[in-house]
Amino acid sequence: MGMGLGDKLRITLFGESHGTCVGALVEGMPPGTPIDLDSLSREINRRKPGRKGLSSRKEADECQVLSGIYEGKATGWPILMLTMNSDIRSSDYSFLPDHPRPGHADMVEMVRSEGSSDLRGGGSQSARLTFGMVAAGSQARTLLDQAGWSCIAHLHSVGEATSRPLFQLDRDSELESGTDMARLNCRDPEAVGKMSEFIESVRMDKDSVGSVVELLIEGIPIGVGEPWFDGIEPSLARAMMAIPGARAVEFSHGVESSRMRGSDHNDPWLSVEGAPVLEGASSGEADGSLGGRSTGAPIRVKVHFKPPSSFPREQFTLHLPSNELMPLEVGGRHDPVLGPRAVPVVEAAAILVMADLGLMGGFLGREEN
Repeated sequence: MGMGLGDKLRITLFGESHGTCVGALVEGMPPGTPIDLDSLSREINRRKPGRKGLSSRKEADECQVLSGIYEGKATGWPILMLTMNSDIRSSDYSFLPDHPRPGHADMVEMVRSEGSSDLRGGGSQSARLTFGMVAAGSQARTLLDQAGWSCIAHLHSVGEATSRPLFQLDRDSELESGTDMARLNCRDPEAVGKMSEFIESVRMDKDSVGSVVELLIEGIPIGVGEPWFDGIEPSLARAMMAIPGARAVEFSHGVESSRMRGSDHNDPWLSVEGAPVLEGASSGEADGSLGGRSTGAPIRVKVHFKPPSSFPREQFTLHLPSNELMPLEVGGRHDPVLGPRAVPVVEAAAILVMADLGLMGGFLGREEN
């Protein structure tokens, strides 16, 4: 099954939402890479459930690193990272498999596995498995930091409530614990209040809503990325679209590009202190990638997420034993919006992709003979 991501730096996810544990096996971390346990804890806390107004599932999410590390550094051998599931309420899914949920993979998983899949909480399709992505990304970030590369994301919009572009916001400061900015992973102090109020109104209406996460990748030198299918955009898009609930990915001007003229869309090359630089790079307007390779300008990405498919309203869907449409009210502890907790997942996915491309091209780590 396709549970892996990457080439030189590869992660393989494992586990189920209501199984014993979830985690990731990380292969290809260059030996000697420092392992930052503080970063590991910090990034995991940014995605964990239990936040006010979001999922009420209470998981400690204490990550165990069981192999591949010695005296605080990677050994070069596979790194196994996992956390035990503890707050499981499988009774919330007692209607499965007889009554597959609208918008979920229950039906397709049941048919594909001939009834063998664990469907509780989404099983291996659950966003619970993004724990492994975030854990792995927290350590791959060290490779980027050493080279001066950065990947940072935040909540860009919920419904009609929209923040300013990330390029115009403070990207260096840590969000203050206990604030709406930290709770929603949004860096715009002017927009976060509107987002919070809107999310609460949707939750009180027993509904859910879509959202957008913005990502900014900076410090990448010219030439990172491989031809065609391993280019920057294809590689990032594949990773982003694997995040549960993702429905679209935009790069640079995104869908607006299809309505632009070439004379407006193109960024001319300039010479700045003897080096080639795209016009608009300093303002975040230039294309960060051309032909699948980095231009040296910031890479701007937006990831669009659908409304969560589980919400406490009655929905009508096929009841398999009776072969009739019957009402279903999904219980459980679900987020009314995906964007806030998807922010660290988007960051982690970008870090893993860029670290892998950096290793593939010889920009990061040590080349093996």
